[in-house]
Amino acid sequence: MRALWRGSISFGLVNVPIKMYAATEKKNISFRQLHRECGTPIKYEKVCPTCGRKVEEDEIARGYEYEKGKFVIIEDKDLESIPDETTRTIDIVDFVDLRDIDPIYFDHSYFLGPEETGQKAYILLRKAMEEAGKIAVAKVVIRAKQSLACLRPYGENYIIMETMYYPEEVRDVGGIPVSPDVKLHENEVKMAVQLVSSLSTEFKPEKYTDDYRKALLDIIRAKVEGEEIRIPAPREEKVVDLMEALKASLALAEKEKQEKKEVKGKRGRKKKAV
Repeated sequence: MRALWRGSISFGLVNVPIKMYAATEKKNISFRQLHRECGTPIKYEKVCPTCGRKVEEDEIARGYEYEKGKFVIIEDKDLESIPDETTRTIDIVDFVDLRDIDPIYFDHSYFLGPEETGQKAYILLRKAMEEAGKIAVAKVVIRAKQSLACLRPYGENYIIMETMYYPEEVRDVGGIPVSPDVKLHENEVKMAVQLVSSLSTEFKPEKYTDDYRKALLDIIRAKVEGEEIRIPAPREEKVVDLMEALKASLALAEKEKQEKKEVKGKRGRKKKAV
């Protein structure tokens, strides 16, 4: 795995030299835009509308629009004036309980691994967080942007870092219309809780698959091989009574749970017989 970034974790007066690695990767299927007439990929060029010509890469500058139509150019040397300790340090500022952080604040995940000289300090920090039951809140600069971040133990030996949004980057939910005056019947609440309990299980990420991506790959494969594409008939949406829907859902959940128990029981009996 290739390191994206090298720096250190600042932990009190302790510095932990680390490498940062991408923890996730998207499995999106990307499409190219083609000229329908001849099937050629469309070409994109960077053109200056004022000069009316294509602009080469070395002619392009980084600009910030401080007023509508007015820009200031930011050179690499301007960014280099930011102190190195700010740009190459994950600076821990607090230790908090993970349950106090709403998941809406989390952005990207990165694995942190120790440099050869930082093995002991890395393991010590991880062990301290695990023993205290705390995670670290820190600040870090990645790609010319300072982010809030949290560091926490991951797996048996590792530390993972999640970059986080600042409070001003999280939108106010107040504009979404939800009526607090809706009256719920006691039986509706009771059955809804029963349904949630029936569908509750241990989280096993490997059981969840990207069905849409699989179906899309099947379509692409069929098109490449010249097969006919079968389009499934749309499901009819029926308006049903809320209580009836809860009862039916609960019955279905109980039936599936019973079927799973029976399958497990059969497997157990087979193992004993063997």
